[in-house]
Amino acid sequence: MPKIYTKTGDAGETGLIGGARVAKDDPRVEAYGTIDEANSALGALAAHADPAFAGIIAGIQRTLFDIGAELASPGAARFASLTPDQVDELERLIDGWEEELTPLRQFILPGGSVPAAMCHLARSTIRRAERRTVSLARQTPVNPEILRYLNRLSDCLFVLARVLNHRTGVADVLWKG
Repeated sequence: MPKIYTKTGDAGETGLIGGARVAKDDPRVEAYGTIDEANSALGALAAHADPAFAGIIAGIQRTLFDIGAELASPGAARFASLTPDQVDELERLIDGWEEELTPLRQFILPGGSVPAAMCHLARSTIRRAERRTVSLARQTPVNPEILRYLNRLSDCLFVLARVLNHRTGVADVLWKG
């Protein structure tokens, strides 16, 4: 296996899939880099959450990796694109989990149990990834299913955080604004 460091990014550029080089603060790099941050937050969540959620979290992580690869591949069709079915699956998860929760009557703050707080961190990072991807989409075509998936994923993670608190008997942290 080659060394992990290549020294090719020392001057502030990075390589995209396909060979193009761009600045490390290029909107494309910002978008897929923030996807990577969210994926790392999900990895931390998986390490602390009930193992019953491991498959769901791992599936989301694989999808985020696919999204990152697609965003890092300008003009390439070598990676499978997201489909509406993947967004539908997030909606099914949300609908199922909401059945076990009491409806919200006020805003909640990120927190509660450690896994729920980690889930909120992943959720807010996904929101930033969505904003970065919207910025990228203003400059170049982006698969619209990516934007739909990121939007729905943040909703899914919000509900999952509530479920994680509920199943461990920890109350959501209510905002007293």
